[in-house]
Amino acid sequence: METFVKTDSIVRQIWSDADCILFIFGASAGEFAKSKSVDWLFFTGKLPNDPIGRLFSTVVYAQKIIFEKKSSAEKTLKNMKIIHKNVENDRGFSIPNWAYQDVLFMLVAHTISAYELLHRTLSDDEKNEIYDVFSRVGLQMGIENLPENFVEWQVQRQAHLHQNYANSKLTMELFDAYRKHLGSLRFSILLAVQDMLLPKELKKANNEYEILDLSTLTKLYKHTKNLWPVSQLKFYLLPMQYRKMLRGLHRK
Repeated sequence: METFVKTDSIVRQIWSDADCILFIFGASAGEFAKSKSVDWLFFTGKLPNDPIGRLFSTVVYAQKIIFEKKSSAEKTLKNMKIIHKNVENDRGFSIPNWAYQDVLFMLVAHTISAYELLHRTLSDDEKNEIYDVFSRVGLQMGIENLPENFVEWQVQRQAHLHQNYANSKLTMELFDAYRKHLGSLRFSILLAVQDMLLPKELKKANNEYEILDLSTLTKLYKHTKNLWPVSQLKFYLLPMQYRKMLRGLHRK
């Protein structure tokens, strides 16, 4: 059976780990809020009403594609393309290509940064493999002008960080929604995770809040996260209705 991502891929290793997935989710939550295209995520009303569920759905789709056989993954991507096209039709104009690129670039960036924070430094070959997987996802989605390789991606990613992100009224609305749905303690942990993973260009909105320094605890967690009961802590970083979803994403 031909799979979309080869079975021994570093991408599968990363996206089978609930710790990595949770940190990818946390960093992406911060990046989504600061995108100049965040208004598209507010258009249907789903994001402010259920920001955790909406962002988690992106993670669920990504993992589903990574572990599906090639034909099923391509079908899933085709359906995602149709869903986005329907949203564009409802609003009356198209989502810009750079916005699609940014979501894809976000997954590449935080797949790397989360794994390196919680495990080890990735090799250049592994980073190229990660980019290759998500580049193929982008091509199936019809995203244009994607970089040819990881090195070119780094250059384009840096340019996008300067051009396509800014704090806005919607940024703060989304952060307020995160705090409302997570509660104060979990929201503080979310901000701390973002402070460790987000590039410096995207940390400006977080200056509105006091940021906990969890770097030492994270290093300790890195070495004890497979031991019980520490291994269960990650599931309690989400409200109860999302814990089962995170458990379902963890693959041994």
